[in-house]
Amino acid sequence: MRSLTKPYTITEYGGFVRGKFHLTGYEPLPERTFDALESFILANYSESETGPVELLSLSVRRGIGKIITARNYVGVITMKDGTVIEILPKIHGADADTKRIFLEMLRALRDLSFKEFNVSNLRTDRLNLFEIFITMFTTEATTLVKQGLKSSYNSIEANERFFKGKLNVQQNIKHNYVNKEKFFVRYDEWSLNRPENRLLKATLRFLQKQTSNDRNRLKLSRLLTWFDGVEVSTDYEADFSKCVVDRSMSHYNKALSWCRVFLRGNSFTAFAGSEVAVALLFPMEKVFESYVAAKLRRIIPANKELRTQDNRYSLFDRPTKAFGLRPDIVLMDGGRTVVMDTKWKLLSENARNYGILQSDMYQMYAYGKKYEAEKVVLLYPQPENLHGADISFCSDDGVNVEVSFIDLLQPDLSVLALI
Repeated sequence: MRSLTKPYTITEYGGFVRGKFHLTGYEPLPERTFDALESFILANYSESETGPVELLSLSVRRGIGKIITARNYVGVITMKDGTVIEILPKIHGADADTKRIFLEMLRALRDLSFKEFNVSNLRTDRLNLFEIFITMFTTEATTLVKQGLKSSYNSIEANERFFKGKLNVQQNIKHNYVNKEKFFVRYDEWSLNRPENRLLKATLRFLQKQTSNDRNRLKLSRLLTWFDGVEVSTDYEADFSKCVVDRSMSHYNKALSWCRVFLRGNSFTAFAGSEVAVALLFPMEKVFESYVAAKLRRIIPANKELRTQDNRYSLFDRPTKAFGLRPDIVLMDGGRTVVMDTKWKLLSENARNYGILQSDMYQMYAYGKKYEAEKVVLLYPQPENLHGADISFCSDDGVNVEVSFIDLLQPDLSVLALI
């Protein structure tokens, strides 16, 4: 039997089959796990028309039965029985480095959880994605504890043996009419038991049950010793709404962002499913777009301006602006404009028009016209069989669309060639 520390791993567009059936390109899943994953897909399909539906697809193949295929989202799903399912991005030539590259890409997201984490310190070859995310959280929580947990005054109402604070007359008559030895009082107590600390303790307890890694379990246990006297949050949303956002609490930001991830069980989208403990899933289209923009932002000269998700123009202007245009990246240098759109898809020399969608080209043509762009560029991850390919499409009315590739093994060189 497979150890729970070893995940079931597939790459994008790979999939799972039920039971012990072996099929090239597909990973066999135990029947119980397959059925739980199928329930997860169906639960999200019924509750949402967009988003999670694109996460995994369910199909039937004659002679094989049901097949679950990964689509668009990558990350990790942890079942309540401890089973871990990893979905990794399809990156040409990455092989063992795929996980490390993916984590580097996550740092480009506008999320405090990943932005400043040093991926080189992680044991990506030994840990599954879920354990890596736990390691990230324990590192942030350790930093927080060293900086000092915050206390605050909490209002307490209790029947005490000694008088303090203010007497609650009505409750005192109710509880102590016969027994005169106690006082029902209301008072303020200086305590660590504030919502931020309750959420942190709830996350530590939750992960202690979920982790299969001895080192992570030890770190979680040590961290919990700092939270004696703190209750475990039982109403996450209520406590999140009570969290204080000010300069004195800024050192809590990163750890609390991880609490939101783990306690809500999601990263970008709220996923339903009774058999799933945590689904940390990321749309690669968004991850790739953020990664390329972040790389460009680091290297563009001071005389150039970079805009992301620019919304200045619409396809039509009268009678009102309609059908807004929103290119991923716009580079401006005086009167020179370059418009770029990122697409997370592996092109192929064997596909018609290399696999470029006609709708994407319509979009790029509109960008070229509206922005009067000197250059319009479609950006894709580097595929296997198009190294050094020079692909461009030109129209007689002056719109030229170039196709460029980002080699994720050496992304800085690829991005530098764009400017």
